Amino acid sequence: MKTFLVALATLATSYVTAQVPNTTKMNNFINALMKKMTLEEKLGQLNLLRPSGGVMTGATTSSDVEKKIKAGKVGAVLGVEDVNQVKALQEMALQSRLKIPMIFGLDVIHGYKTVAPIPLAQSCSWDMPLIERAARSAATEATADGINWTYSPMVDIARDARWGRIAEGAGEDPYLVSQVAKAMVHGYQGNDLSKNNTLLACVKHFALYGAAEAGRDYNTTDMSRLRMYNEYLPPYKAAVDAGAASVMSSFNEVDGIPATGNHFLLTDVLRKQWGFDGFVLSDYTSINEMTKHGMGDLQTVSALALNAGLDMDMVGEGFFNTLPQSLKEKKVTQQQIDLACRRVLEAKYKLGLFDDAFRYIDPQRASTEILSQARRAEVRDIARHTFVLLKNDSQILPLQKKGSIALVGPLANDAVNMQGCWAISGEAKDVITILQGMKEAGGNTTRIQYARGANITDDTVFAKRVNFRHPDVVMDPRSPDEMIREALEATAQADVIVAAVGEASEMSGEASSRADIGIPESQRKLIRALAATGKPLVLVVLAGRPLTLVEESKLATAILYVWHPGTEAGHAISDVLFGDYNPSGKLTTTFPRSVGQIPLYYNHKNTGRPSPESSPKHRSNYLDEAIAPLYPFGYGLSYTKFAYSAVQLDKKSMRPGEHLTASVTVSNTGNYAGEEVVQLYLRDVVGSITRPVKELKGFQKISLKPGESKLVRFTINVNDLKFYNSDLKWVAEPGAFNVMIGANAEQVQTADFELLAK
Repeated sequence: MKTFLVALATLATSYVTAQVPNTTKMNNFINALMKKMTLEEKLGQLNLLRPSGGVMTGATTSSDVEKKIKAGKVGAVLGVEDVNQVKALQEMALQSRLKIPMIFGLDVIHGYKTVAPIPLAQSCSWDMPLIERAARSAATEATADGINWTYSPMVDIARDARWGRIAEGAGEDPYLVSQVAKAMVHGYQGNDLSKNNTLLACVKHFALYGAAEAGRDYNTTDMSRLRMYNEYLPPYKAAVDAGAASVMSSFNEVDGIPATGNHFLLTDVLRKQWGFDGFVLSDYTSINEMTKHGMGDLQTVSALALNAGLDMDMVGEGFFNTLPQSLKEKKVTQQQIDLACRRVLEAKYKLGLFDDAFRYIDPQRASTEILSQARRAEVRDIARHTFVLLKNDSQILPLQKKGSIALVGPLANDAVNMQGCWAISGEAKDVITILQGMKEAGGNTTRIQYARGANITDDTVFAKRVNFRHPDVVMDPRSPDEMIREALEATAQADVIVAAVGEASEMSGEASSRADIGIPESQRKLIRALAATGKPLVLVVLAGRPLTLVEESKLATAILYVWHPGTEAGHAISDVLFGDYNPSGKLTTTFPRSVGQIPLYYNHKNTGRPSPESSPKHRSNYLDEAIAPLYPFGYGLSYTKFAYSAVQLDKKSMRPGEHLTASVTVSNTGNYAGEEVVQLYLRDVVGSITRPVKELKGFQKISLKPGESKLVRFTINVNDLKFYNSDLKWVAEPGAFNVMIGANAEQVQTADFELLAK
């Protein structure tokens, strides 16, 4: 246990008690306020409710919300997105005895009314300033409607594409997800939370939620502490270090205890070792759900959560209704309740709400900020940076703005499914469809012939499940054969076929796990028929996860993976298809060939029999499938070509405290200006524990004109070589290391160096 606690300490940059407010002025104010508060009023600050009629993001709603607000029994509300409703509810809060204002939370996950690409797509830009800009844009727009708290970023490492919530995160790699986490926190919160265009960030889901067994949402998570510390915890820590104001617990259990009541996570790691001084809330009714986990009745699990270090109860009202009795029975203490209350009040103080409860409520600003042309232009630019070109045979892309193009597919003229999951405030009426975008871009010189071609799925049972919230999957009254015939008629005079296929928005996201992550059969039949024409076939794939695309990759001439691009989908897609922007996205998740390969990720460990040079029979493989992915981590093509020189090191060894420089020359050998993500990987060749075959430790996004070359340098120091050993000590062990630099995790140039002992 002693060595374990020492290991925890190494995750923190410094020890902070998190009980002392940041400023004397804030401390004095809150001390004075809390002296006036009754127990009920303190518990009210820990009570987060969702009024009926608000945005539905969970299974239940709260009752008598307005009455409770006026009585000072509510600290925050979620799901309200109209500036006038926010104003009315805040006015009710100011009718309470102590007139304590409320925080207004909403799932602003990838934009507010002007929707940006899903977070997984944004990560594929590998562009941290762009990702920060997307969060800043979302904050500016959401705060104009009175929202001052977002339940984002989600920084769960996800290596199972069956899990629908992979769409909400930044992929499989700890280093990259950590960089995204920092960028999003900075974008939401800015440098001064009291400004009226900032949002409190909320890091979720703490912790390990992305490792849910079988890729099934809300399911059990179990892993070794080594994997936890080396692979899954770093992004949460990065977000905390970036100053995130709040953290949300996760639904899963960790070491047999649900995260919402897990003292190890919420106190030992988060508070004592990482020095987090914000507040922690439950996920939607996750306190109540601990009863189903087998942890006891509502009073028992509510006390468990408070004792673990949870501060706010989302919607369940277990804190408010049971903690008074637990206090009488000495199952919780007044000090614990006071500390939780203080943390919530500190957040309100930092937001400036005690100075002006209506700071974020400005109907005039809402009328100019929301869905402005500047906001649309911004998300359009962000979207096109996220697209990944997976295939481009015969350089069929970019398309020429002339001749005839057949645009087919169930997503070609679909506004509803461009925004993706968790676009709860976006409206289909504001979306630019692919058909609209291509017609505008092609102008008078290009003939666009459209046909639907297929339903998203012909499986009515599946469609009903997808359509739980709203009709994402609409069934055409015509038969599948009729629609395919119409599509083939549209292609008769076409020079090239563009097929928009993939997932509906709600086929990924929360509670949207899929056992089969292929394109639905209805669309695959269409793709086969289009390929049989012999004409160039460009697939534009919309999805919230990596899909299994083995057949499609054989049939298509080109594949552009656009995820769910948001409000400006049609414009952004057309920009790339017609070459007004050269795609530069790179995958942040490994694409499996089949579900049977999952979990599949690049930074795996070797077995003792890893490769074909061992016996054809006695090696780690499948009888019926390849072991290699369809597309590796970091992969993505461009309309131009990039060449990499050999890796050069400025020295062949270094000692702790020193650094070395690794460099390559990257050249644009093609005909288009383009951007390339140059990726640095390291491998610890021999360790005291087994080490991954490679780990991402740096990247740079560069822009090159045709014929231009650039020397790209990476500085490597001892911190890049450290890991948690079997004693959970954060160490760099002397020995041999490989340096790998390249265009993706599989295509790299390699050099070697040695870390010397002191």
